[in-house]
Amino acid sequence: MATTNATAGVTQAKTFKELACSPSFAGGLQQQSICFSAVNIFFSITAFLGNSLILVALHKESSLHPPSKLLYRCLAITDLLVGLVSQPLYATYWMSLVYENWSLCRYAIDTVCVTGYTLCGVSLFTMAAISLDRLLALLLGLRYRQIVTLKRTYIIEAIFWIICSVGASCYLLDYRITFSCGCFIISSCLLISIIAHSKIFLTLSHRQAQVHDQQQPSQSNALNMARYRKAVYSALWVQLAFVICYVPHSVLVITLHFRKSYPSHSIKGIVTVFAFFNSTLNPFLYCWTISEVRQAVKQTIRQASCFSWI
Repeated sequence: MATTNATAGVTQAKTFKELACSPSFAGGLQQQSICFSAVNIFFSITAFLGNSLILVALHKESSLHPPSKLLYRCLAITDLLVGLVSQPLYATYWMSLVYENWSLCRYAIDTVCVTGYTLCGVSLFTMAAISLDRLLALLLGLRYRQIVTLKRTYIIEAIFWIICSVGASCYLLDYRITFSCGCFIISSCLLISIIAHSKIFLTLSHRQAQVHDQQQPSQSNALNMARYRKAVYSALWVQLAFVICYVPHSVLVITLHFRKSYPSHSIKGIVTVFAFFNSTLNPFLYCWTISEVRQAVKQTIRQASCFSWI
């Protein structure tokens, strides 16, 4: 009985891959496949250019705390790799359906899933780390810079990449392993972020009440708290955008796993494009919510414009 169940599970996993690259799934929808391919290429270019600009701006910006800047750099790198690797591969998948190149189709969909799960997982871990970073900055005070160092942040990010790469690579063996890892990472990271932000806002409210009790609050302390609030809200906006963009795709994957039914051609393409759109959206959020990054981006664009006229 156990052997029968295991065989059925492997057959089911193979069926999902075969359905994604089969004439019955792609038949009569060549025009939609071409459209999805073109949209992915367009957002691939915007994600690559936007996040390249953010990385240049972060390199020039010196007022941000180095570990905090490294975390935002890692987010920008994962978004850049989505535009440079995942989206072109996904466009290749759609075009392979048009030309009925099934071997290329299977290679493209496997590679998209592995790279997509890896980059998504690293982004989730990093956003949870940003939430904890903001909480530690509030709770530790002067000890924050001694405890949260650049070296420790590099080590933590390396661990994130290793965990997510191993978990995503298991997709090639059995998609259920990657699905289980993904559920654990998503739930853990979201829980950490919710707890961290809840603790931040409770602590801020408590300290705000203490400030009101003082007759002459320190002006420098008020300025630091205002800057801290901006940093918290900027991280929160980035996390909310990620959740909104990836919720439809997560619902689709969960439905696929439990109901054992493959989604329609159009739904699959739309929710995946919407998820990848997050990599194009994030650079705009950085510029909107982080004034230091916005000024550095403006300076970079001016310098690029001057060089173009030389």
